[in-house]
Amino acid sequence: MKQVISVLKCVLPFICIAISLNKVTAQNTITLDSSFLDRINTLEDEMNYKKSGEDHFMVVGLTTFGYAGSKTTNTAGGLSVVNKANSLGDVDHYEFSPMFLWRHGDKFLMEFEPSFNNNGLSVNWADISYFAAPNLIIRAGYFVLPFGTYAKREAAGWIDKLATDPMGIADLPSSDYGVEVEGGLPLGKMKMNYDLSLTNGMQLNTDGTLSGGFIVDNNRNKTITGRLGLLPFSNSSLEIGVSGMFGKLGTDGTAYQNTSGKMYAFDLNYVKTLNPVLLNIKAQYNIVNIDDANYISPVDTTQTYTFKNQSKAGFVQCSLRPVGANNFLKNFELAGRYTNYTTPANSTWGSNQHSFELGLDYWLTWRSVLKISYESYKGTSTASQALNANMGLTTTNTLYLQFSIQL
Repeated sequence: MKQVISVLKCVLPFICIAISLNKVTAQNTITLDSSFLDRINTLEDEMNYKKSGEDHFMVVGLTTFGYAGSKTTNTAGGLSVVNKANSLGDVDHYEFSPMFLWRHGDKFLMEFEPSFNNNGLSVNWADISYFAAPNLIIRAGYFVLPFGTYAKREAAGWIDKLATDPMGIADLPSSDYGVEVEGGLPLGKMKMNYDLSLTNGMQLNTDGTLSGGFIVDNNRNKTITGRLGLLPFSNSSLEIGVSGMFGKLGTDGTAYQNTSGKMYAFDLNYVKTLNPVLLNIKAQYNIVNIDDANYISPVDTTQTYTFKNQSKAGFVQCSLRPVGANNFLKNFELAGRYTNYTTPANSTWGSNQHSFELGLDYWLTWRSVLKISYESYKGTSTASQALNANMGLTTTNTLYLQFSIQL
């Protein structure tokens, strides 16, 4: 529209001059017409000329909607309390996330993905990438950390084979502000990829838990996160990855200012067609170690308490899809996942949690799927009774019906 207005602004004066000089000599008229036509031709060429790699804008995104019905039993002191609930929209997993992409030339890409979930508006990522070389991308802004693979590659509803996220793996803050470099390199018949970032880092809360994604750092140190992936087979069917995250967590000027965190992740992805079935195995294991610290007691603020602040989380997931069957059966996929999540004993949030989830998917298209999943969860509290933490055993059985699509 702006280009059209510019053309009109340029053309109208010539039209007015042409009308006012209608009675001039033929020579002058020809001269005027020639310049007028040249100008029109030039403007038309500028409007119609499409330069390769110039600015382009695209809107994509994803959404997940569903139903969850659950039965939870809490047992403590020999007494059991049963609670039943159901929710349309699936309050824990509903998401509507449009993604806006701007490409400037062949080198720059801007990404912005807001997300509406759990009655709130948040941002999944907002960054700009510079494609410096075939094997090097430089990124800056708010992005997903290169720690493991689930958060960065598998968390989207239309990619995840099951209705829920693996607890512990998905609970760790996954995005932060900083700079990042990533790429890949051939190693003969093998391949490798790398991903390294420098970010503000997570922050330690007063109960020993972690928060992340803050644009203002709470200390003068930065966190280094990196992942190295190896694809040992020429067909790239297997990828093995190792990640690390290292940085200070405590706030300057507090008792925790020298408290640091050391975190590790190991991941595996195997995809292979064993005719007529497609086998897909994914796994990840996280270890989070935080330096020893003394925390203020929630029972008596004049007292402190401490505990070994280590958390471990892992999952193994397997899915089978009969891609070699007829047109109807090949759209089904059977998936199962086991997850374990252990948080620090003698803290206010210590627990030992296990879950198993089984699901059946029907793929409407390659990027839209209907899911039915059943999850069985069991959690045993290892929290400190002296801190009045909730104790006992919790079991939950949940049925999920879910639709996910990538637009």
